[in-house]
Amino acid sequence: MFLNYLIQFGPIQTSPIELIAVFFGLLSVWSMKKESILAFPFGIINVLIYVYICFLAKLYAYAGINFFYFVMSVYGWYNWLRSGDNEEKIKIATCSKQETIWNSIAIFVFFIVLWLLLKKCTDSIVPVWDALTTAIYIVGMWLLARKKIENWVLWIAGDFISIFLFAYEKLYFSSFQFLVFTIIAVLGFQEWKTKLVRNVKINP
Repeated sequence: MFLNYLIQFGPIQTSPIELIAVFFGLLSVWSMKKESILAFPFGIINVLIYVYICFLAKLYAYAGINFFYFVMSVYGWYNWLRSGDNEEKIKIATCSKQETIWNSIAIFVFFIVLWLLLKKCTDSIVPVWDALTTAIYIVGMWLLARKKIENWVLWIAGDFISIFLFAYEKLYFSSFQFLVFTIIAVLGFQEWKTKLVRNVKINP
């Protein structure tokens, strides 16, 4: 319904609801880059709208992952605010080698499961790419909630693929959003890396 009301920007059409989703998505990722807690409330608005948009576009894994984002955004919001035993907030950290191995296995397993579900149970026209980006984002969101710097590497990979996936579905402003997301993710990785190095120097 809400996608039927289109706005024309030159040769590109979009809907008001897609513009709203893109706006809050950009706010969320920029806040994430700045390590701001506002990333989570902005992100919650973005993902709830995209559950609706992706379902209509038959990107079912994306719709599901956005619901997962909602749950993880609530958890991340809580986790970033809570204090540890020494009354300090959670800090940016890196994954251990063991965590990296488990993260890689998780991406592979999620990909296979989602691809099979999409292929056999839905009318998705891009099951491989939908499943791959969703698997990447599931693990990326988990790492973000725990302030692991590797989350940015996964966002960069997933966002880059999503540029073309959403353009293929003619959701051009969403495609543009993922282009901006990719750029911000690169900048976010650099900024978090600088903070991580500084924290290590302060607390060797």
